[in-house]
Amino acid sequence: MTDASNEIDLTADTIAELSAAYRGEEPLYAVEQEQRETLPDAFRAGEFGRRDAEWVVRWYFRRHLGAYPDRERRAVEERFESNPFDDVIAAITSAADRVDDEGDDAGGDDVGGDDGTEDDGTDTGAVADAIATLTVLAGVDVGVASAFLAFLAPESYPVVSEREWTALRDRGALAEPYPDPPDVDAYRCYRSTCLEIAAETDHSLPAVTHALWRLRSDRDE
Repeated sequence: MTDASNEIDLTADTIAELSAAYRGEEPLYAVEQEQRETLPDAFRAGEFGRRDAEWVVRWYFRRHLGAYPDRERRAVEERFESNPFDDVIAAITSAADRVDDEGDDAGGDDVGGDDGTEDDGTDTGAVADAIATLTVLAGVDVGVASAFLAFLAPESYPVVSEREWTALRDRGALAEPYPDPPDVDAYRCYRSTCLEIAAETDHSLPAVTHALWRLRSDRDE
């Protein structure tokens, strides 16, 4: 993707305005920000409680404020709660290792080729490995895994759902409709797009996803 911020009219000023609206109007923002500040270290160290992990799954669905089907949401939450907590700890700390490995390997000269990196220098193998360690858990698909990764490494991994994806597609940055559920390749494409927008507009990755959340498709406006 080239000049993404111009293609979808997501300028630095637009992202600033939309992300400010997210901070001011989304009722879950305060606790989300608190968790974003505390969970990365806790997840890496394995020093978190069951409720911390369950909160991420609940946040992923409940931020829709009732728009997500309640029966489906409860079913996913219950499946996740059925996981032995030792397995949850192992999956999250393993994902943290994969995320940190990517950070160690990023920034090389050979990007966008056959070396397993994206054009932005990120390691696609690390992305797949991080997601794979999380999706072994009951109730965790790629979307829910992206929520865990967004709280493990907020500046490297964006959360994905139909709402953010569709905001990009409606503005020309993604070609395909939201794959429900997304697979690893779809997440890589989405992530690369978000990282490019963040770099071009000099905004944080959470600010970009907050702006996408606040956008409405033409049919919703």
